[in-house]
Amino acid sequence: MFTRILTLCLVMSAASGFLSPSARTAALLTTALSASTDEIKVGDKIPNVAMMEGQADYGKPDAVNLAELIAGKKVAIFAVPGAFTPGCSKSHLPSFITAQDDLKAKGVELTICIATNDAYVMEAWASSSGGADAGIRFLSDANGELTEALGMVLDKPVMMRSNRYSLIADDGVVTHFFSADEESSNTWAPSVLAAL
Repeated sequence: MFTRILTLCLVMSAASGFLSPSARTAALLTTALSASTDEIKVGDKIPNVAMMEGQADYGKPDAVNLAELIAGKKVAIFAVPGAFTPGCSKSHLPSFITAQDDLKAKGVELTICIATNDAYVMEAWASSSGGADAGIRFLSDANGELTEALGMVLDKPVMMRSNRYSLIADDGVVTHFFSADEESSNTWAPSVLAAL
């Protein structure tokens, strides 16, 4: 909400001539981008974006093309507002860690956790949480490219964060989408399993 109000104020200021030409352009571009990105839905294709995957012992993160990674596979993707945050660490992530066998039994070949934290933070969370040991891939969307493309930007006056969601994609096409709009638990693994 704060971001929308701030954007509206910037647009109004731009229209009134209170901002420099470059600031006016940025404000209008921000408004156009936020207005044009619809939330992802069933039937949409996962965008072709580059993600980063942290490596053990602070190794250089690897670039991962998300579309290539999930091509030809049935995957579960879940996004959290932040690594190491309470709800994400106590509920959302553990629900997917404990559900790996059940997801595989339903045909899910790969589970991916996404957050806008950098790749080093994501790797540390993967290692310390048991998520990596469970076979979950932790990908960083630090520049927010995927989060924006999916229309899942969380309105917070801090770094870009993703709204909490989960989805199932088959060969890159979303077949199930789970939003936290009503309840965070709607995005946890039991809800995903119940729909498969």
